Amino acid sequence: MNAKSILVIVRHPPHGTSWVREGLETALVGAALGQPPTILFSGDGVLALLAHQQRGALDQKGSAAMLEGLSLYDIEPLWYDRASIEARALDTERLIPGCQPARIADMIARHDVVMSF
Repeated sequence: MNAKSILVIVRHPPHGTSWVREGLETALVGAALGQPPTILFSGDGVLALLAHQQRGALDQKGSAAMLEGLSLYDIEPLWYDRASIEARALDTERLIPGCQPARIADMIARHDVVMSF
């Protein structure tokens, strides 16, 4: 059986929903099965890449610790949509280490399976 390339797109903010956590858990399952996926952060999902996150309004944990552990599962680098960063006036130096810019269309075209969270 040929391995399929998997792209996980995280589009939701790190607090207020479980979408980011679910996307990261899906990526970890792929890695555990020997198919480390690519993770792309787009839209409000880029907010999950901000370093030094605090707990959310409902005492939800930030996603930074989980993101930093992804390299242990060969899930690296973490990719972000440059337009989403610019639209939110974020400085890329505020992102956790190891993040790289990507072009969404190119990223989607290179993968067999695309999952959006």
